[in-house]
Amino acid sequence: MSSAAAATAPAAEGAPKKSKKLLFIIIGVVVLALIGAGAAFFILKKNTAEPSDGHEEEAVAEYHAPEPGTPPTFLPLDSMVVNLADPGGNRFVQLAITLQVQDAKVSDAIKIYMPSIRNGILMLVSQRTAEEILKPEGKEKLATAIIEEISMVMGYELDEPSEEGAKKRRRRAPPNPLQGVLFSSFIVQ
Repeated sequence: MSSAAAATAPAAEGAPKKSKKLLFIIIGVVVLALIGAGAAFFILKKNTAEPSDGHEEEAVAEYHAPEPGTPPTFLPLDSMVVNLADPGGNRFVQLAITLQVQDAKVSDAIKIYMPSIRNGILMLVSQRTAEEILKPEGKEKLATAIIEEISMVMGYELDEPSEEGAKKRRRRAPPNPLQGVLFSSFIVQ
């Protein structure tokens, strides 16, 4: 029996050595994982950091003068079907709009605000009657209203219309990067 007891004693001493190695391996893996997570957090925070002066900077509202001869960028919107404000409520318009913008950066910025922009356009169109929007002047007014709506959502400044005979001079807003609204489809039923 003494030989059996002697055989189990070294086996019992060998088990704690193995568990200590396993413990050190697990601790090492956890420490490496924490270091990796900290490095990833630092890199991601550095890439998405806000300006340090405390003021929020809106990249959307910045104006960058286009290079001369640079063609505009066109951003087509999904087609929309909108009920019109006609009596009886049985008239609607199907329209497809393409926005003419200064460059691809402005196009990307507009895509970020697209749900708000589409909502604003739908609200503008739904306030008009078929008679109003079938006239060329009505389409021009709608296009101007759409530019104003998108500019408001994006934070672009617009020149206020000057009253005739007004002697006050107002500060001119920087040129609007939203250059135009083009109707690629306009069907009233």
